Amino acid sequence: MKQSLFQIALVIRDYDEAIHYYTTILGFELVEDTVISPSRRWVVVRPIGSSCALLLAKAANERQVQSIGNQTGGRVFLFLHTDNFDRDFARLQEYQVTIVRGPVLEPYGKVAVFEDLYGNLWDLIEPKDHD
Repeated sequence: MKQSLFQIALVIRDYDEAIHYYTTILGFELVEDTVISPSRRWVVVRPIGSSCALLLAKAANERQVQSIGNQTGGRVFLFLHTDNFDRDFARLQEYQVTIVRGPVLEPYGKVAVFEDLYGNLWDLIEPKDHD
């Protein structure tokens, strides 16, 4: 049996601001932006070269609104691997992204924790043995 994670839903406040953030600031590619109804779109972004994507899901009710930026109860939510930590960390700094911790060298690689536009925590990691 073979399985893989294909897509992860990320609850957002607004489609256009999220598309701008993930494509301009993080450098992801916009894979799909399809209108489903006047209030709903199917918006998918992913890091260039990645097979796993984010479905940007606009909050549709108060319960979902309350989870924006806190989908994991304050823990790091997503782990973004890079082949060039310094390049991508400089990009985060250029766009004044909030850096929560790091950069530090860990046994598994170079890592920093940052907040996305909604406050979700991400690890930016250059694995020690990357190719």
